[in-house]
Amino acid sequence: MPSIVLKIDVDTYRGTREGVPNLVRLLKKHHAGATFLFSLGKDHTGWALRRAFRPGFFQKVSRTSVVEHYGIKTLMYGVFLPAPDIGSCTSEMRAVQTAGFECGIHTWDHVVWQDNVRQRGEKWTRNQLQQAYQRFQQIFGVPPNTHGAAGWQMNEYAFQQLNEFGMRYASDGRAMLNEDGSLANPAAGPYRLQDGACIQMPTTLPTLDELLGRQINGREITTGNIAAHILSLTQTHRDHVFTLHAELEGQKLAPIFEELLTGWIGQGYDCISMADFYESIKDQSLPVAPLTWASLPGRSGELVALM
Repeated sequence: MPSIVLKIDVDTYRGTREGVPNLVRLLKKHHAGATFLFSLGKDHTGWALRRAFRPGFFQKVSRTSVVEHYGIKTLMYGVFLPAPDIGSCTSEMRAVQTAGFECGIHTWDHVVWQDNVRQRGEKWTRNQLQQAYQRFQQIFGVPPNTHGAAGWQMNEYAFQQLNEFGMRYASDGRAMLNEDGSLANPAAGPYRLQDGACIQMPTTLPTLDELLGRQINGREITTGNIAAHILSLTQTHRDHVFTLHAELEGQKLAPIFEELLTGWIGQGYDCISMADFYESIKDQSLPVAPLTWASLPGRSGELVALM
């Protein structure tokens, strides 16, 4: 069976406490696997307002109703309200592990990592990753097996650190997409970076926030038709990696995610974790690609991309 690898980024305190349990219930209902990638330090979501000067930022915010999905309180963390410690949500995180889902590292501090890592050096990078690694072990009692970069932002030292941690697979970048969300290179999939031991599983489908509110093929993508649009991208069978967010699909956009789950199962896909996908590809001869950066339709700024 072809696979949809479900990679769940957990960015915020609210997403951990509310979105994560909702997603666990939804996934169990549909007998679907997934990998939950946790932010493990402080929730400084309010600091993201500094991105207001980046090209495309306001356009994305207006399209995706950030206030509605994240909530005023979350958007004030680190600015007008103290930043809560996401790593204190131990019961919510351990419940995911107990439910049988794979857990891994997303980041230590989401906003700090996303806004700084590309320009930072080895010492800073290692410190951020070590803090996340140690907190993960404290919470789950085992070392993490995988990582998915916040905002798909990395640097060469971060990739080196993943190898030193002994991680065999990660999902830190994206496959390039056309304006309609289809793959620019239909053969894009798992690969290894040059001088990298860790298998990379790039996200191959657009995220909900990259599509909502955009005009594609003469129509606006809305909450009413977005699932059908994504399902049209998966009509032809091949393995895919889909990134979702505890703050979106785990809350107000949960009905859309359930529609996707039902649709993918109907199309003949198996919805699985990154660990399950790794087991199916670990012995394959995978292509080797350089570390490259590019922008994607519907998202501001550049990110790690498989060209």
